[in-house]
Amino acid sequence: MNTITTKKPSFFSGLTGQILIAMVLGAILGIVIHNWISPEDAKAFSKKINILATIFIRLVQMIISPLVFTTLVVGIAKLGDIKAVGRIGGKAMGWFFTASFVSLLLGMFFVNMLKPGVGLNLPSIDLASASEVTAKTQNISFENFIEHIVPKSIFEALATNEILQIVIFSIFFGLAAASLGDYVKPVTNALEKTSHIVLKMVNYVMKFAPIGVFGAIAGVFAVRDFQELAITYFKFFGSFLIGISSLWVVLILVGYIFLKSRMTVLLKRIVSPLIIAFGTTSSEAVFPKLTEELERFGVKDRIVSFMLPLGYSFNLDGSMMYMTFASIFIAQAYGIDLDLGTQMTMLLVLMLTSKGIAGVPRASLVVVAATCGMFDIPIEGIALILPIDHFCDMFRSATNVLGNALATSVVGQWEGENQNETDLSQA
Repeated sequence: MNTITTKKPSFFSGLTGQILIAMVLGAILGIVIHNWISPEDAKAFSKKINILATIFIRLVQMIISPLVFTTLVVGIAKLGDIKAVGRIGGKAMGWFFTASFVSLLLGMFFVNMLKPGVGLNLPSIDLASASEVTAKTQNISFENFIEHIVPKSIFEALATNEILQIVIFSIFFGLAAASLGDYVKPVTNALEKTSHIVLKMVNYVMKFAPIGVFGAIAGVFAVRDFQELAITYFKFFGSFLIGISSLWVVLILVGYIFLKSRMTVLLKRIVSPLIIAFGTTSSEAVFPKLTEELERFGVKDRIVSFMLPLGYSFNLDGSMMYMTFASIFIAQAYGIDLDLGTQMTMLLVLMLTSKGIAGVPRASLVVVAATCGMFDIPIEGIALILPIDHFCDMFRSATNVLGNALATSVVGQWEGENQNETDLSQA
């Protein structure tokens, strides 16, 4: 009897392998362009090639709003009552604030221990480059924080991809749907079917990921002399990598404590979202893909749809670590001595102000600039880190994805809502 054997697909035929190849090719092309043509032409090339990344990210942004709304409403409706929503929401917020506090503390610890800003001798910096960021700091206030959370129009929130505002509306809508029971089942069923259509669209959009990553990487290396950056910012970037690596160790260890051996399975599941976030410097770009992978991992859809939108607003571990690191680095560069009490106050300020800026471009830098202004640290100091910020953003975006995947999986386990992948294949 003849047996038909199916050839196992190679690593490089899959999405993850294609993205890695795209990153390498993009870096090579960018370096060649940077070294072989004039700076003006390289800048023009960077602007054009970066359109590929822009198209990919816009394609993802196109499906985020409908995905968040439909999945969150259906998830809350399936939870059934306000008590369940409150219980899971309480666990989620407890995890988010604990993780944020630990991330901030790690950033503060390593910047004080390694002192990357002390005795810094940087070449002349372009203060004008910081104007785009510093101009936004005037919007960071308690009043603006409240206004940013509460939507005045769900259609405006959907149009501008304000995830936090969409979450607020969806929670009210879902609770109202749950309270009406069977009467609104046709509506929730329609929304559930819509969410499945949007998730199918994710598969199509993700085929563009390697092209988007290629454009993003090539665009950066075309205008940045990597060797010069590495020498000039070696101490800052090296110190940051030590800090972010330590945060990864903490997150993964916590994952093994709660998920045991399944943490290894989770890490394998989220490799592709991690690489996409790393290459595009956008954790938002992998929101749909991460939703899909977490459900394949075994977290129930109602937990994923409730946790991930909240996490993208409140649980940005990589960004949090970077904020304290960058703020104190700038103070060190200007020779400003901050005592422990001041640094702890800064940490608490960062904890609060960072929660209302989800979806703001270069949000971490905006918060850092605002925090520096509050503590009489020159806001223009943000220009010190702008040249290297893109490379730091690659690592903090991937860390944000890891933190949200872990939080969603652990809360799902606490709720007894996780299934093994073998269970899913038999369902």
